[in-house]
Amino acid sequence: MKNALGSVDTVLLLGGRSEIGLAIAGRLAREGARKIILASRPGPSPAPAFGGAEVHHLDFDAADPAGHGAVFDAAVKLAGDLDVVIAAFGVLGDQAAYEEDPQAAAESVGVNLAGHVSAGLHAARLLREQGHGTLVVLSSVAGVRVRRANFVYGAAKAGLDGFAQGLGDALHGSGARVMIVRPGFVRGRMTAGLPAAPMATTPDAVARAVAAGLRADAGVVWVPSKLRPVFAVMRLLPRAIWRRLPR
Repeated sequence: MKNALGSVDTVLLLGGRSEIGLAIAGRLAREGARKIILASRPGPSPAPAFGGAEVHHLDFDAADPAGHGAVFDAAVKLAGDLDVVIAAFGVLGDQAAYEEDPQAAAESVGVNLAGHVSAGLHAARLLREQGHGTLVVLSSVAGVRVRRANFVYGAAKAGLDGFAQGLGDALHGSGARVMIVRPGFVRGRMTAGLPAAPMATTPDAVARAVAAGLRADAGVVWVPSKLRPVFAVMRLLPRAIWRRLPR
């Protein structure tokens, strides 16, 4: 639970190699989190600096829902109650490649949506039983209105955003909650080589916004915040114009 200064104590990061996820976990550690659990696919694990926080590693495969429950069980054994669960896993991929390889497209949607449904439901059950805690879901403005330039990725994010909204409603009154994060274009490893979109942001900026949102018990966090009014207008653009927009 939050301490007297409003900081969380324990954090589980699903997607323990995610650049944005690690930035968020690092920010929370600097603000007082004492236990950080990084859950990621087997292999060499990152060794980020989390100050004096106690760091643990667990194997986690977003594409293997059958194993998700065991990850949460192991996390509880390591840290006790989980104050924040960050769902930061996902793949961007290439739209043109997906159109040539439908199987690869379906597999990416399996990670970006189905994996989150499984992990999110496990997280919700645990947080409800605790009676406190926040599930932070990394959505995207790409799912607010899906664009031709990346519609496989955008469709998965649209589904994820809707799922997260419904899950938050299901948890209402339980003491547990969901916070949806909608970043714009984030400059980092996932987007390396792509032309930056207007109002591009960084993993550190997302981390600061998430930490502020947790302190404020926000339901939705846009990064940067000015994307909220921009997309209120963009949702109204005629489809003939919208389909010509770049990534």
